[in-house]
Amino acid sequence: MHVFVAGATGAVGRLLVPLLLDAGHRVTGTSRSRAGAERVGARGASPARVDVFDRSALHEVMAAAAPDAVIHQLTDLSDADGEATNRLRVEGTRNLVDAAKAAGVRRIVVQSMSWMYAPGDGPAIEGELLDLSAPEPRGSIVNGIRVLEETAAEVDTAVSLRFGVLYGPGTWYEPGGPVAAALSGDPDARFLGNIVADNSVNSFVHVADAARAAVQALGWPSGPVNIVDDEPARGREWVPVLAAALGVPAPAVVSGGESWARGASNTLARSRGWRPEHPSWRAGFADLAT
Repeated sequence: MHVFVAGATGAVGRLLVPLLLDAGHRVTGTSRSRAGAERVGARGASPARVDVFDRSALHEVMAAAAPDAVIHQLTDLSDADGEATNRLRVEGTRNLVDAAKAAGVRRIVVQSMSWMYAPGDGPAIEGELLDLSAPEPRGSIVNGIRVLEETAAEVDTAVSLRFGVLYGPGTWYEPGGPVAAALSGDPDARFLGNIVADNSVNSFVHVADAARAAVQALGWPSGPVNIVDDEPARGREWVPVLAAALGVPAPAVVSGGESWARGASNTLARSRGWRPEHPSWRAGFADLAT
């Protein structure tokens, strides 16, 4: 299969490209920069230097590649710019889907998020509603995810991978990264949100497990799938472990928590054969320190 990877140099994309090649796929990978395109080529894929907001150029690149499938891994989080990333999810996805449809692509896999569900009891499953009535700034993020998934669904087969909080190399949750800076009290830390040791529940996924899920999703039927590890956890449990792994001070444990922060279940992904090599954040965080 010829796979077009949009965002081939991001945290997931840089791991995804070699996995696709190892699985026997042909890969075209995009980057906005010359240096990024060179990195894609060095990994053995065909590089395509293009900006997803340039509709005409994107159509030309997609038509020339004529892929069988598209994997959308575009984000813009290096500067912790939530508005820019939301624009990618809305306008960027629109352009990508239009170009894919024009080129005859019938399968797409997109990067979504698992913490967009409405408040409820226990870990969320895929059939539950998104938190569309959430106040700002969460409301805009949830709506961006809704638009992302609905736009992707215009392609014949569209799989939305609802990733847990990504950690590992190239993510915010790596040693010396934005989370470590935020926990250390750096006022210039570029990080969206707060790390609070409360009763809010999160689900995590190692970035390598997320990349493996994207490869497997090329054979899955349409719809959303939670890609999370086996152990949703309260902040009061995971925050001290993460701080220790990153070698930074842990914030004090506090009461309370967000009603929407409930974690997610990976039962559906496991039923389709996905098995995380990092089934718990406990061992995964410990690996960060090695």
